[in-house]
Amino acid sequence: MDGVEVVGRGVSVRGARGPVCEGVDVEVPAGGLLAAHGAAGSGRTSLLLALAGRMRLSGGAVRVGGYVLPAEGRRVRRVVAVARAAPAVALEGRLRVREVMAERCLTSPGVSERRIREAFERVEIAPREADLVEELGAVEGVLLAVALALAERPGALVVDDVDDGLPPEVQGRVWQALDRVRDEGPTVLAGCLRPPPSGSGVITLLLPQRSRDRLPAGSAVGREDAGI
Repeated sequence: MDGVEVVGRGVSVRGARGPVCEGVDVEVPAGGLLAAHGAAGSGRTSLLLALAGRMRLSGGAVRVGGYVLPAEGRRVRRVVAVARAAPAVALEGRLRVREVMAERCLTSPGVSERRIREAFERVEIAPREADLVEELGAVEGVLLAVALALAERPGALVVDDVDDGLPPEVQGRVWQALDRVRDEGPTVLAGCLRPPPSGSGVITLLLPQRSRDRLPAGSAVGREDAGI
């Protein structure tokens, strides 16, 4: 599937303790790459899940391709794949690489082992299938999650914590991989602590810190909403 445009106007998500993100405007062209950056508590995970149709909006509206949230949430969830947005969406570290590959083939229509291997090539990883997910290095771990989501051939792909645990000297490899992903495929919506290196052609969005929570207490993210 080709990349889709993602536009949000006044996007707000509210939890039991108040607003997590509020009044956010964002516009990402089809095939674009967004880097929503901010410290823990800035609401970036909630924003990304809201744009993906997996967290209820408390205000504002989102359009993903030709579909509008919140009215067409089910259709948006078919278009957007979430690679990683912990704790709602994360790979099980105690599984082996071959097991998460097999699981994705069983749970995501159209995904095959061939598609997953093609996605590995796109992001330039070659994980050993006998290794546990938790044994992978930080770069390979995030790119494994991206590749599994890419194999679903979505119109947009969400990945949070792009730079979490990564020393500055290797962060460029992840951003380069995401740039390749969106260059010939889906729009990429990424979350990170710090903005990517300058000159990378990424649309950046700084989110101010609002709360201590990564996700709002009592949030509506469940198995159906989170796509897991």
